[in-house]
Amino acid sequence: MRPAIHVQYEVSAEDAGERLDRWLTDRLQEDDIEVSRTQVQRWLDDGFIRRARPGRLKASDPVEAGDLYEVDVPEEEPLELVPDDGVPFVVAYEDDDVIVVDKPRGVVVHPGAGHMRGTLVNGLLARGTPLCTLAGALRPGVVHRIDKDTSGLVVFAKSDRAYRALVEAFRAHDVEREYVAIAHGRMPHREGTIDMPIARDPADRQRMAVRQGGKRAVTHFEVLESFAKYSYLRLRLETGRTHQIRVHLAAIGHPIAGDPVYGPRHTLPIDGQALHARTLGFTHPDGRRLRFESAVPSDMARLLDGLRQGRIGT
Repeated sequence: MRPAIHVQYEVSAEDAGERLDRWLTDRLQEDDIEVSRTQVQRWLDDGFIRRARPGRLKASDPVEAGDLYEVDVPEEEPLELVPDDGVPFVVAYEDDDVIVVDKPRGVVVHPGAGHMRGTLVNGLLARGTPLCTLAGALRPGVVHRIDKDTSGLVVFAKSDRAYRALVEAFRAHDVEREYVAIAHGRMPHREGTIDMPIARDPADRQRMAVRQGGKRAVTHFEVLESFAKYSYLRLRLETGRTHQIRVHLAAIGHPIAGDPVYGPRHTLPIDGQALHARTLGFTHPDGRRLRFESAVPSDMARLLDGLRQGRIGT
């Protein structure tokens, strides 16, 4: 196998003393690289992981503050991507470099464990859309993603130049991403900023959590409407951590309605979290600034009508 992705991580003072394999697994998962501790241990044995400071590496070694680790993430075993013409989505914009897709709730962005078919990538392949291969075999064209049960706008790179430009734009926080959500409770302020670091939840590897020493995460919010027990919010991402909006709102006591992971059991009648990626803006590789908006989906619109009329959420 040849290295497919190269990443590097520096150990913070807060993480010093943690086992190397656990610490590296957390860092990789935070970057949306699907990996287990067992795989990381194999990569250590196979020489895919290096430390700037010389010395033999063992999975059980405690990491030291300031140490820099480089990881050549091996390419996954070849898997055939199957075109699937049954995937629902709407094309909001397309040219030779990019394609912007409006994703419905319930659709996964790209193939992965347990989702080899039925994703947006499978649907785009069935449509005959060429996608850049720089992101890897299972993520052609993918420069960002939104959760399966979040609806809204996603951009894919069709050309290599678009992929490089968009990856850099996301890294530099030069992409406009605005969401709307229905959250539990009445917000005490009309607007504000949530600035809380996010990392993998040590008690549940499938969840993220606000954790000291995690990656900085910033979400700006504005209350659009207040109801008896719910708030309709506009949210702007300054950073883009995994599950960021869901984790931040849950952390301040206002989880998103319908969120099966971070929200309460008793909630509004919606299949998945009431979260919609409404606005997406970025600079095209040719220098043009593009901005797209997506209408609130019908399931969220029905909830809002019910809240306004007092039929639900009282």
